[in-house]
Amino acid sequence: MQDADDARDDDSVALPQAAGGAEPTKDERDAARWEACEEGIETLREGDATAAIAILEAVAKADPSNPYAFHFLGAAHYEREAWDKALAGYLQALQLSPQYLGARVGAGQTLRMMGHADRAIRMGKMALMLRRDDPDALFLLGLCYYQLGERKPAYGFLQRFLATGPEAEVRLEVEGLLNLIRGEVFPGSDDGDERDDD
Repeated sequence: MQDADDARDDDSVALPQAAGGAEPTKDERDAARWEACEEGIETLREGDATAAIAILEAVAKADPSNPYAFHFLGAAHYEREAWDKALAGYLQALQLSPQYLGARVGAGQTLRMMGHADRAIRMGKMALMLRRDDPDALFLLGLCYYQLGERKPAYGFLQRFLATGPEAEVRLEVEGLLNLIRGEVFPGSDDGDERDDD
């Protein structure tokens, strides 16, 4: 998806020839790998993770050096809450393309869902080393620290995330978490109950 600039160039897989029969450039190989995944990506976006998995597995089998195929396999398994398979897909994408920011954040979110917030934090920090203010990495880190009960770093990362201008639904969710951290809202309290101050 993003930042797969250093995907390995395994020419053993048949990719389109460049104009004039020359070997394809790195950019042409990358574009061909992305194009090979488009049907699976679209199927995933339409909400059919099972069909997307079948399509993307075929792409990965045809070109085992395609980091996009493994990244989106991870995403499809994540949608099905198959955490081990999701993590395996993301990690394979990172093996092929260590700078693949989307795969790094996906692996971090998967680790968080598996209850490994400490490992997810490492992934998030590595993602921020690739792109200092990446919104997805900031969100990941804020959620991880919140999950661990570490309010100060959670608050800082979530504030930085809000500064990136997320979409309204996510912004409201994060503002709610920040209110909880500040103690302005208490989980389980009913705003309709009147308090007896006597």
